[in-house]
Amino acid sequence: MVKNTTPDGILLVDKPPGMTSHDVVDAVRRKFRIKKVGHCGTLDPNATGLLILVLGKATKLSERLMGQDKVYQGSIELGRETNSYDVDGETVAESEVPDLSPEDLNKIALTFKGDQMQTPPMVSAIKKDGVPLYKLARKGIEVERPARLIHIYYFRIKDYTAPECTFEIACTKGTYVRSLAHDLGKQVGCGAFLKTLRRTVSGDFNIKDARPLKDILDMDLGELTKCLITPTPLASSR
Repeated sequence: MVKNTTPDGILLVDKPPGMTSHDVVDAVRRKFRIKKVGHCGTLDPNATGLLILVLGKATKLSERLMGQDKVYQGSIELGRETNSYDVDGETVAESEVPDLSPEDLNKIALTFKGDQMQTPPMVSAIKKDGVPLYKLARKGIEVERPARLIHIYYFRIKDYTAPECTFEIACTKGTYVRSLAHDLGKQVGCGAFLKTLRRTVSGDFNIKDARPLKDILDMDLGELTKCLITPTPLASSR
């Protein structure tokens, strides 16, 4: 019997900016000629950090891994709103930033803690009648988006030098950090957009254990296999 050489397991990737999550999946699939590769939780193109890939039999775990809580770090710029709520969008409004301290911003950020209904931005991959919303947004079409229940465990402003603040947030799956940045700007009264975003934790996995995509693509199949995490359900099924 010929042993199956297709690797099975979880690969932790430190996603670079400028690539979609699907781009990362496609790069790994093509480099190592692996048919079954998926990811567990989309990152926007300019976001960086922890992207969990599942290879081979581990693709069966994608839904479970995707549903885990997340931690993000990043920066928000006050005084400007964009149509996508992040740095990639077109400016739709600008306002003078009021005199604020980090403590002022943290008091506002604290109000986001707990359960809330969040309306996804129009510029998102959510589909309406099979069409991604961002494609409709490009045509100037705006549709009603059902609000989703999310939970914010904490939202902390770490530093503030006008007009930009850095933050860390822990939240449930499906949370749009872009929308939180937009909502923070609304509460401050001057508007805001998400400038940078980096995912540092997803469930039990941490960015410190991830490898840069460039390093992964420089490996051979044997080296890649050594990097994989084999979860217990897969190990016991072999």
